[in-house]
Amino acid sequence: MSFITTATDESDTNGSELSDGEIYDILSNRRRRFVIHALKRTDGPVDISDISAHVTAWELKKDPDEVCYDDRRSVYTTLRRTHLPKLEQKGVVTVDTDENAVRATSTLQDLDIYIEALGRNEIPWSLYYVGLAGVAVVLLLAVVVDALMFAALDPLDVGLFTVTSFGVSSVVHHVTSHNTHLGNTEKPPELHRQE
Repeated sequence: MSFITTATDESDTNGSELSDGEIYDILSNRRRRFVIHALKRTDGPVDISDISAHVTAWELKKDPDEVCYDDRRSVYTTLRRTHLPKLEQKGVVTVDTDENAVRATSTLQDLDIYIEALGRNEIPWSLYYVGLAGVAVVLLLAVVVDALMFAALDPLDVGLFTVTSFGVSSVVHHVTSHNTHLGNTEKPPELHRQE
């Protein structure tokens, strides 16, 4: 799985911008990604018990209503002791210990996180585009040097093929990428690939 992130107005509690390394560090843990996904789907504060129920459900591939107390207890504990303090330190959440609630900050709301979750036999979009460009270059060279099978084509035909291929690919990529942003779907993006 690879991560591609874009961020605007992201700053930690000291007012400085989050570096790429800090963003990747935050996203390096699956539970933190699940917490971020849950928080990006809400506008107000969320009870930590509710978040732990969702994270546990996603980890166990169950419905949140099916998660029992024993299942979510360890998740709740690690969220409280490890993950939420780390997210709060980086300025992406605020934790109200009196109300047992967590709220996304504007930093988290402004952070648009795209996760390219790949199955075993899938290639990333970036590699797909490199391959498509390679095919277009080879095809253009074959036309320019009048290779046997390509003598009937001219460079304009190759140009139209290239523009059409990249255009159709980018539209498909744009449509499918909606489901790979944290907070855009009911379940986190990495769980969609496992179903």
